[in-house]
Amino acid sequence: MTKLLVLSDSHGLTRRITTIYERHDVTEAIHCGDSELALDAKELEPFHVVRGNCDFESRFPEEKIIEMNGLRIFATHGHLYGVKSSLMRLQYRATEVDADIVLFGHSHVAYCEEIDGKLYINPGSLRQPRHWPDKSYCLIHSEDRTAISVLFYQLDGKELNYLPYEKHFHL
Repeated sequence: MTKLLVLSDSHGLTRRITTIYERHDVTEAIHCGDSELALDAKELEPFHVVRGNCDFESRFPEEKIIEMNGLRIFATHGHLYGVKSSLMRLQYRATEVDADIVLFGHSHVAYCEEIDGKLYINPGSLRQPRHWPDKSYCLIHSEDRTAISVLFYQLDGKELNYLPYEKHFHL
């Protein structure tokens, strides 16, 4: 079983990133941008990181593709695809790169939805959540393409149960 930690929009936080990472026994970890930390920040060492619009570190890539347990995961911050107004441009890019799971941030809104056989996930924000009251991140559990679950958590590690989304997917 693969377990993927996804966070975004931490905007300068350090200790909380480390605490969250150490709390979960994960296979992979992805930060979807706006960490506002340097490329060599120790807190980001275990993470695949993409560049957000508030990241001054130009050496972070704008996009990243990770192969995990037979799944192709596409990570980006989302600002280059206008995710605050529509997912259409992100959907086009996800199709171009043949992604199964699309991870993004930027809007600070926790979100999870399957669209046309692809799973779109925004873990929310660790610092400034919007739409929902809790600062959040998520974990993706995957046996394979036929058994994927997504769970959202508050900063203290308690599961967020009020978000309106399906938790189990079969791509």
